[in-house]
Amino acid sequence: MEMLQITWFVLWAVLWSVYFMMDGFVLGLGFTSGLIAKTDTEKRILINSVGPVWDGNEVWLLTAGGATFAAFPTTYALMFSYLYTALLLLLFSLIVRGVSFEFRGKIDSPAWKSGWDTAIIVSSFLPALLFGVAFGNIFSGLPMDAAGYHGGLISLLNPYGILTGLLFVFLFAVHGALYATVKTTGELSARAFALAKLLWIPLLLIAVVFLGYTAYATKLYNNYMKLPVLFVVPAIAVLSLVAVEGFMILKKPLSAFTASCLTIVFVVVTGVTGLFPNLIPSSLDPAFSLTIFNSSSSQYTLTIMTVVVAIFVPIVILYKIWAYRLFRAPVTEKDVLDNHEAY
Repeated sequence: MEMLQITWFVLWAVLWSVYFMMDGFVLGLGFTSGLIAKTDTEKRILINSVGPVWDGNEVWLLTAGGATFAAFPTTYALMFSYLYTALLLLLFSLIVRGVSFEFRGKIDSPAWKSGWDTAIIVSSFLPALLFGVAFGNIFSGLPMDAAGYHGGLISLLNPYGILTGLLFVFLFAVHGALYATVKTTGELSARAFALAKLLWIPLLLIAVVFLGYTAYATKLYNNYMKLPVLFVVPAIAVLSLVAVEGFMILKKPLSAFTASCLTIVFVVVTGVTGLFPNLIPSSLDPAFSLTIFNSSSSQYTLTIMTVVVAIFVPIVILYKIWAYRLFRAPVTEKDVLDNHEAY
């Protein structure tokens, strides 16, 4: 039973890290689109660069949420109870983003398109910020005891939560700008690349402050001190972040984007590794923390889920590889103007 619980904790971490890697560039591209694209055609190019893949990336969010519900139902129930308002804002933002992509081109009106462009920016920025704030509060612990949760939406906006939110925002902004660099051509690609280089500097500063403040605001480093070999995880995250800048200096945007993918994955894995075995620690009393041991499903349920995952996750991975390979070519102005079915 314990091995199954640990296995699902690892899978839970993998699902969230892959989701942030996959949807991170869509969110980042969304809220930086106003800084990259100058004309309606350029905005359409950016939207069409993520058009074939953005909704498929949401599969990882659904899977991560579903895995939390099925493997750790107590954590799922209390998380959605305690963080209801924040998660509702997050859900509405993701809905608006999808609607914005689809509705923007339905009416050929500057005011109509401008309104949806604003909606894309806002509905992409909010999830990036809210995901960071949520995970920042999970890392530091929620005020939980026998009486339940002693907090609200405002209490989530504490310094560490906001700092983690900003970390996610800048991680995704650089990630999205690099994706736009790879998936577009000409001046649009050059503009995106310049933005990525510009945003990397504040990202590095925020990352340094985050690593230092984490030692003060959380207990994430306890696991690392007990087992120093685990420091390889944050080390990879740091080296990947530095590699992003190195590849940009060498003018290798695809390699920089790959390094950005690794950075996001290992930033999330760094936090989750520090959490183990907690899923939501209590900042009031460790006895009331939600762990993989006191909030997991039965052994039978976890066994069935493991079999299902072993069958279907490889299929999803193969499909995603096929989809990204099929749409690997950069999106050009001709692609957008000649295709009446384009966004």
